Amino acid sequence: MEYIGYVFLIIVALIWIIALFVGLIAAFPYGIIGLVAVIGLGFLFAKVIKDRLENKEDDHYSDNVEQ
Repeated sequence: MEYIGYVFLIIVALIWIIALFVGLIAAFPYGIIGLVAVIGLGFLFAKVIKDRLENKEDDHYSDNVEQ
């Protein structure tokens, strides 16, 4: 059940992102500013995810340290 919920959330998020890009492109030339901002945030988000997945120290503490 939990996975089905995640799948639906991912589908909705993808549709929302596509609608955002379409709206920003339709608002040309002012929409380009928002488009550049969204792309910049996307790159930063990808960097955060990559750093978290590669950090072995965080994995160690989350597995071995009791809260």
